[in-house]
Amino acid sequence: MANSLQTGAAGERIAKAYLRAKGYEILDANWSTTFGELDIVARKAGVLVFVEVKTRRGVSTEPALEAVTPAKHGRILKAIYQYLADQDFDPETQWRVDVVAIAIAGHRRPRIDHVEDAFDW
Repeated sequence: MANSLQTGAAGERIAKAYLRAKGYEILDANWSTTFGELDIVARKAGVLVFVEVKTRRGVSTEPALEAVTPAKHGRILKAIYQYLADQDFDPETQWRVDVVAIAIAGHRRPRIDHVEDAFDW
């Protein structure tokens, strides 16, 4: 059985392939700050998209979606602001946060749920 690091890495590979197939351009991955890591930074239709990837073993993505807690939400936002500053993005740049939840169950095809603009402003 895979450990959590292997499961997470597999989920991020699946998420990148899924996003590319949906027309997203992957700009960065696993970008680290003192606040935490941004899993995937992408762009689609001129909008910068910060994608939090949560992967769990099983048939349901619900546990993965529930892992994006209010505390995680705050850390992600701090990391985003750091990324935008470090990459010298225009303050008017449009951006959003998506969550891609993945459930991996044995040899079944992974289940993927993509929540666009996942953070309720």
